[in-house]
Amino acid sequence: MQRTGRLFEVIQILRSATQPISAGRIADQLEVSQRTIYRDIVTLQSMRVPIEGEVGVGYVMLDGYDLPPLNFSHDEIEAIVIGLSLLSRTGDQGLQAAAQNVLSKIDTQRLATDAFSVSTWGIKEASDTLSTRLRESIRHEQKLSIRYLGLNDIASERTVLPLSITYYIEVAILGAWCELRRDFRHFRIDRIEQCDQLPETFSGAGKRLRQGLQEIKN
Repeated sequence: MQRTGRLFEVIQILRSATQPISAGRIADQLEVSQRTIYRDIVTLQSMRVPIEGEVGVGYVMLDGYDLPPLNFSHDEIEAIVIGLSLLSRTGDQGLQAAAQNVLSKIDTQRLATDAFSVSTWGIKEASDTLSTRLRESIRHEQKLSIRYLGLNDIASERTVLPLSITYYIEVAILGAWCELRRDFRHFRIDRIEQCDQLPETFSGAGKRLRQGLQEIKN
């Protein structure tokens, strides 16, 4: 995460906190060191962001401070609200939480956003740990070791290069390069029984491999 984005996230965490929050907790949420958070707090205070607290006690945001909301047209707000609500159809709890954070940064007060909703009927909630791990591995181009239950109910161990996730109405599909088959393969995420991140990466090859995956889909 770049520093500007991290400073924004520190502000968001402090705004939503109901009691003093330690630098350690903030660091854990943003996956950085406590020393980095201490520096960020000092930077924000120098910018006159009303943060009070001290090392070992915790930090709070004084009342009355707010960030200017992002402004969109009515049509744009409706598109954003409905689009983010559709994330509930994925069953991915991490994406749903991120969607709520996005909405908190948008000026939706000018529109009756409660007039739009997306049904979650028939959707099975996915494992939050698995969904997050798959998305992180795609983002960082990190190999995975998975135990996959095939349609014949026979399990197999695979080492895969995760490339994409396609969300259908009832299932989500992981597109990957399978080292066992030496070819592209698709795996239903609800049939992945175990998933572990490996230290090996395929850094820089993700885009090229996704192009190959797209070609076979077409």
